[in-house]
Amino acid sequence: MMGVRVGQGVDAHRLEAGRRLVIGGVDIPFEQGLMAHSDGDVLLHAVTDAILGALGAGDIGAHFPDTEAAWAGADSRMLLRQVIAEVASPHDRVVNVDATVIAQRPRLQPHVAAMRANVADDLGVPPHAVNVKATTLEWMGFTGRGEGIAAMAVVLLDRPDSVTS
Repeated sequence: MMGVRVGQGVDAHRLEAGRRLVIGGVDIPFEQGLMAHSDGDVLLHAVTDAILGALGAGDIGAHFPDTEAAWAGADSRMLLRQVIAEVASPHDRVVNVDATVIAQRPRLQPHVAAMRANVADDLGVPPHAVNVKATTLEWMGFTGRGEGIAAMAVVLLDRPDSVTS
């Protein structure tokens, strides 16, 4: 008997000149990057939070606090893999991920396939189990004004009942 668990994650970071822009583990050429204690990868942060939510294990800030120097500049792919390795049970199985990145600029569609492949690889699932979308908010709000980028993710997790009791 399997237990189905759903988790959601949301993340947003401010854009700042002089930083790398990394989304979904992909370096994206752009004149600004996301300001954060780690690499600021909003997509992977949202996916990580969604998995932690499905596991009932808090959020990314509880596991990798921005007050600890150890996480300064951390690669978010490593953080996601660490959650899978250390927080999830070996019996937990990600069924699928659906994520949306919200950015007015830069154009993200050319990078979506690589983002999807990275997330699938980090989670150990086939690429068809991961969906990544990119959208704008039609020039509205902080993303529309080019002040930042946001992401949302939902994860479906299969967890054996013996693990949840």
